[in-house]
Amino acid sequence: MATSLKNLSSTNLKVGKAAKKFSIGLVVADWNPEITHSMRDAAIDFLKAQGLKATQITCVPVPGTFELPLAAQWMAEQKKIDAVIAIGCVIQGETRHFDFICSACAQGITEVGLKTNKPIIFGVLTTDNLKQAKERAGGKHGNKGIEAADTALKMLLLKDSSALK
Repeated sequence: MATSLKNLSSTNLKVGKAAKKFSIGLVVADWNPEITHSMRDAAIDFLKAQGLKATQITCVPVPGTFELPLAAQWMAEQKKIDAVIAIGCVIQGETRHFDFICSACAQGITEVGLKTNKPIIFGVLTTDNLKQAKERAGGKHGNKGIEAADTALKMLLLKDSSALK
């Protein structure tokens, strides 16, 4: 498990002037709000620290993780949105429901990114228990909301770079 090795939430990313041209959307599952809202807040704080203004960040709630791909697609279809961060948390229970939700969400988010040609970031925790989720939403493993926001900006910088032109 990679996160057992280090806290990945620290970054040396400096977006600089490029931040002025990016608009980021967040779709955030309201299921497990103690976790997802912590990740949402950390992602927004990180984006603002990188130079984005509040007007460049659009955040919408969805009922649960299963609904993230469709909401991400609706958001990505908006011309003004350059990237979408999907934030959710699925905690293993006693049934296979966990497997179906995780699989559908991951596949759906992948498809949205390929369909819209925009970065759609998988900021979804898939943990065995609440303790693991808390450790990844501001605990000893950092906050995966920061990592998702960092990834969104890095993908936009890559798309904007001469490396792909």
